[in-house]
Amino acid sequence: MAGKSRKIQNFTPLTLYLSGPPTPIKKARINITGSKSESNRLLLLQALYPNLKIENLSNADDVKVMMEGLKVTSGTVDIHHAGTAMRFLTAYFATKESADVTLTGSSRMQERPIKVLVDALRQLGADIEYLKTEGYPPLRIRGKKLERSKVSLPANISSQYISALLLVAPGTQKGLELELLGEITSVPYIKMTLSLLNEMGIKSSFSGNKIKVGPTDTISARSIRVESDWSSASYFYSIAAFSEIGTHLELTSYKDKSLQGDRVLADIYRHFGVETRIEGSTLHLIKNAHPGKPGEDKDVVFNFHLADAPDIAQTIAVNCFGLQIGCRITGLHTLKIKETDRLEALKIELTKLGARIEVSDHHLEMTPVDHIEKDVSIATYKDHRMAMAFAPLALKTNLYIEEAEVVSKSYPDFWRDLEQLNFQISQTDH
Repeated sequence: MAGKSRKIQNFTPLTLYLSGPPTPIKKARINITGSKSESNRLLLLQALYPNLKIENLSNADDVKVMMEGLKVTSGTVDIHHAGTAMRFLTAYFATKESADVTLTGSSRMQERPIKVLVDALRQLGADIEYLKTEGYPPLRIRGKKLERSKVSLPANISSQYISALLLVAPGTQKGLELELLGEITSVPYIKMTLSLLNEMGIKSSFSGNKIKVGPTDTISARSIRVESDWSSASYFYSIAAFSEIGTHLELTSYKDKSLQGDRVLADIYRHFGVETRIEGSTLHLIKNAHPGKPGEDKDVVFNFHLADAPDIAQTIAVNCFGLQIGCRITGLHTLKIKETDRLEALKIELTKLGARIEVSDHHLEMTPVDHIEKDVSIATYKDHRMAMAFAPLALKTNLYIEEAEVVSKSYPDFWRDLEQLNFQISQTDH
């Protein structure tokens, strides 16, 4: 088992053939590293305030890219596929007076818009230049003191634009007063950022559509422990939902009062018969019922609005398909500009498996089917969440996962942890 894991981590690119455990999963314990979202926020804050210590840092590629980027003051910084690093480092370099950098990424990253954030930083006085296409990376950034402190931007954008501004705000001369125009999406991620600022003793407020962050020269020395990643937990919720009643998975280490928006998994997966308990720092997932409500049949349609937790949409869609349940998932407008167009990718790959699915720019709708195709090859589009969302479906049908190494973007140990659950995983030239 351990030898197979080493092979999985060392081959690139890699196609894996997956099938479920030979015997049902009864009980297992998985250790999951820190949240990528929290880790990257704290790393930027640590760059501003070096006496901050961080525990349980994520081992994801995105976090390693962020760590390396924060060390640079001149030259080219290539963040590859790391969208969070692109947004956060754009704001960081714009406010770092010694910086003169070219910030770039993969070909897909150069197709992902950055204009809203650049416009906001320019309103504050930043010196940022587009090097290729207006509104998209790569960027030439010359750091300087930002003399202005008030800015407005649309509220229905990726929360990472907003968080990027909030994270650098305490290191500016006057702090920041940010006005969000319209209906706010991904509120939990904004609140996560503000909670981390507050935990460091940095004053902030969020009232209506206005957010204020005060300037802070220094903080008292402190240590913050990163909670394990709820997005990573979603794949084990999926496994529990596909498993037999009585399956019990334990995940570490989690908090009852989490800052992460994906903690909504605990409420959503009740619909799939999965109970959530947190005891100490252990998250318990227990399959205790069949999906749906008592007395209902498989014609039940689940409705989920995921504007505040879009990263779990792929997992839930695959779950509904595998459980032969109809679903309508809304609030997905940000999925179009992720590592891939996730809505279109879901439609293509689920259709291969036999799904009846329709997508728009902001929602997904699927009707149940009676048959799941076997030995289908799932393209991942260089998107870590495509690989991990489809993997639990091996409990229902054997399948191939292409470019499986992409999971290292957020969860490098994913295939090893599935092997701990006795999933049968083999490398193939398929």
